[in-house]
Amino acid sequence: MPPELLHGDKGFDSDNSSGEFSEANHKVAEMLDLDPHQSNRTGKHNGETEIQENGIKRHRTSLPAPMFSRSDFSVWSILKKCIGLELSKITMPIVFNEPLSFLQRITEYMEHIYLINKACSHADPLERMQAVAAFAVSAVASQWERTGKPFNPLLGETYELTREDLGFRFISEQVSHHPPISAFYSEGLNKDFIFHGSIYPKLKFWGKSIEAEPRGTITLELLKHSEAYTWTNPTCCVHNVIIGKLWLEQYGTVEIVNHSTGDKCVLNFKPCGLFGKELHRVEGYIQDKNRKKLCVIYGKWTECLWCTDPTTYETYKKNEKRGGEQKKLKPSEDVIKSENDEADDMPEVQDTVQFIPGSKLLWRINCRPPNSSQMYNFTSFAVSLNELEKGMEAILAPTDCRLRPDIRNMENGNMDVASKEKERLEEKQRAARKERAKDEVEWQTRWFHQGTNPYTGTSDWLYSGTGMFLAYFLLWNHLVG
Repeated sequence: MPPELLHGDKGFDSDNSSGEFSEANHKVAEMLDLDPHQSNRTGKHNGETEIQENGIKRHRTSLPAPMFSRSDFSVWSILKKCIGLELSKITMPIVFNEPLSFLQRITEYMEHIYLINKACSHADPLERMQAVAAFAVSAVASQWERTGKPFNPLLGETYELTREDLGFRFISEQVSHHPPISAFYSEGLNKDFIFHGSIYPKLKFWGKSIEAEPRGTITLELLKHSEAYTWTNPTCCVHNVIIGKLWLEQYGTVEIVNHSTGDKCVLNFKPCGLFGKELHRVEGYIQDKNRKKLCVIYGKWTECLWCTDPTTYETYKKNEKRGGEQKKLKPSEDVIKSENDEADDMPEVQDTVQFIPGSKLLWRINCRPPNSSQMYNFTSFAVSLNELEKGMEAILAPTDCRLRPDIRNMENGNMDVASKEKERLEEKQRAARKERAKDEVEWQTRWFHQGTNPYTGTSDWLYSGTGMFLAYFLLWNHLVG
């Protein structure tokens, strides 16, 4: 299930508190029953991370235990009791979760970071916008066939990740409970980009489907070019919550604005339609500040994205209406290599998009591991997000997602223990909120503060500093180096 829908679980986003972060590390650790110096409290380690010959750490490729079967459970049996109620008040059984926190799910935006690197390297602003558009589409691609719901973060919960092999650092924090808001910040290790935003979707239950309307601004800054791009994600909808196989779609218009040049990319995520002809399709264009179309973009958010010039696209569409013969997309190896610097790393994926001759490949989805269906349909990147490497517990904040006993036990296949931990934490959260209300104490965030997005002028959660990154980076280098 897409991350926007996670807030339908009362669990970790029910009334909760852990106090001021500087004081709260031990409080949240107490709530989670964690001891930073005792690793067995949170489940087994994944072992020491393997180091490749080139010095880069090799991350795990599978989860400790296979996915639990959901065949005997019905989402409708839960939702039918809650029609007309606010979805954030609904408690869902743990069987409908996946062993990741929403904060970790947000981190999956970085799976295709090579597109940001390409944007940074291009001298042409049009090519930069093309790469940014591809990145925005790729950010929702990991949701494909992911019908499991991430765990809701505790208020004050954090997640931090440094990937030297991919060249970025990432941090996120649950900054609000009502409404549930998750803020994140990432930067390139080479100081070439900053990527940040906050997410707080509005949920609607339509009886047969659950829709998540996106709220919050996504911002990407390319420091070398002094450019800033902003956009919001498309609407996500999960179908067949009453009966049948769950499936999801993305739809709506996404506008990516370059606040330096005035260029704009308009992407239309098309709804499925009556006969499914438009399922997963994305079409749009890039225009300059004078509204002149510079190129057309097309593809599917579940497969790939291409671009071509407007004249070629219009000619192709006219021929299509006349019943002209169309070529199924099956680009040769030479096409991919000529159009994409990452060709050697591109997987062979069977696409269903109709290829327009002369188009340039912008992005193609990564192949998932062979056993992905037994791992909640995780990508290889997602599989690594909850990995608890040897020595990490000594340096991670007690509020880190990796230390949650419910998620850890679910990942290890201990469903009964995970469910009990989830229920225990729900009770702790309710008690914490009542205590806060009784003492008239307001929650204070640690790593983000509420402010105004400098480019859109709208309300946003902004990163407060680099102290956490620096401490984590130095300590981790000390342990592994």
